[in-house]
Amino acid sequence: MPPGLIPLFPLRVVVFPRTPLPLHIFEERYKEMVGGAIRDQSEFGIVLAHENGIGNAGCTVKVEKLLQMYPDGRMDILTRGQRRFEIVTINEEKDYLQAEVSFFDDEDADAAPPELRAQALLHYKDLAALPASQAPGEPNMADRQLSFQLAQGLPDLDFLSSLLRARSEGGRLKQLNHFLAEYIPRQRTIERLKAIAPTNGFGGKLPGS
Repeated sequence: MPPGLIPLFPLRVVVFPRTPLPLHIFEERYKEMVGGAIRDQSEFGIVLAHENGIGNAGCTVKVEKLLQMYPDGRMDILTRGQRRFEIVTINEEKDYLQAEVSFFDDEDADAAPPELRAQALLHYKDLAALPASQAPGEPNMADRQLSFQLAQGLPDLDFLSSLLRARSEGGRLKQLNHFLAEYIPRQRTIERLKAIAPTNGFGGKLPGS
């Protein structure tokens, strides 16, 4: 494989460096792709899939563990995010997409202001307390890019994609704090309304409720 050319796996998901991503592989082309990544201990790129194409930035992952192999070749794997990249050109020589990419990282080497981290951690604690929260548990506090750890369970893929592309930890924390300050109260209201007004699935209240 030429330098800078990596396999691509378009999904409705955003993965960040050092965050886990479990995957179920069932399509023949991706069985081939993932099989090669396991054999060569190489990376493949996760990019956000849209209705009309794919995003122009993503993050590579490596297979950390083969969880289960099925008789028909399907597999459950655990991957972990590695490096962020931008797509330079698409290559369609194989059954799955490949791309020449340009890797990037944050442009500021300074640690984010402590007050931004502290505020984000408070928001994360509130997020994790929501009944429907998908927050993944205790973040890795040693990660200088803490924003990735705190954002990985959020459902807004466009917002997550913007965080992935941002090249400043301080800037990402500001974005995250602003987002969570609006998202958490809204979710609390939604969950409170669901709790007090059960419906019959068509928007009407259940008989006797």
